[in-house]
Amino acid sequence: MPKGKPWTVEEEKRLREMVQQKKSLVVMAKAFGKSPESIKKKMLRLGLKVVVRQIQQTTTSNDLPNIEQALRTLNDALVSLKTPGLDQAETLRLRSIIQGVKTYKELLADFLDFSGLESRLFELEAKYADLAKKAKSAKVSK
Repeated sequence: MPKGKPWTVEEEKRLREMVQQKKSLVVMAKAFGKSPESIKKKMLRLGLKVVVRQIQQTTTSNDLPNIEQALRTLNDALVSLKTPGLDQAETLRLRSIIQGVKTYKELLADFLDFSGLESRLFELEAKYADLAKKAKSAKVSK
């Protein structure tokens, strides 16, 4: 795999500052124009602690509804469908809302599964790097 451009002293200093400010890997990667993985590797080489943040299971962003909000929307649509005398357009609108909520729920579950796996992978990679470092220093001290 080809190596990227070497880090400057200023970039390393900036990285240390961002770590102290508890910036996420994604934010740091964007700031440096590098991948989160390369940022993480540089942090490990510099002896900086890599912290993987856990994603809350209730919501993924301020812009997205959490599961409770989606269930309320679903419930409201189901209750409204029971209203006698609904015209065809309103019935179709409510059914579309119901289908949309079902799809959202499935996609959110997939996203949370992926995010959880990704977080666990970063955590395991950091532990592996730490163990490799310890093994290397134990070998040197023999």
